[in-house]
Amino acid sequence: MRAMDQLRYADATRATRHMFIRDLVLAASIGVYPHEHEARQRVRINIDLAVADDGAQKTSRAAVGADDLARVVSYETIAHRVREIVGAGHVQLVETLAERLCEACLDDPRVQAVRVRMEKLDVFADAASAGVEVERRNG
Repeated sequence: MRAMDQLRYADATRATRHMFIRDLVLAASIGVYPHEHEARQRVRINIDLAVADDGAQKTSRAAVGADDLARVVSYETIAHRVREIVGAGHVQLVETLAERLCEACLDDPRVQAVRVRMEKLDVFADAASAGVEVERRNG
């Protein structure tokens, strides 16, 4: 079982829903080596959020809540913020960039936990990727 599968982000007993963004590929200015300062490189980002679910304790369909964007964490908003952070300038470490993305996600108090997997896709010719996975919690 992969580490990503072990923590249940959607959990009725904790009243959380799982919101995610998968395989977002962006060009980032990242790395410690001189050649990494000269050109952007591809990174793949996966984000998992445990979000407080205001409808989890309701039993009837009618009681679930309004079909209203304001009552949920928007993955469009998260993706937009990720693009802003990645495009903001050079970062030396994938760990630093992953931490910044975690902080941005946790700015919404409904987000109870966030997991960010950051992968550099073109580091090694004989590997699909190299990177880091970071998990942080609110509170």
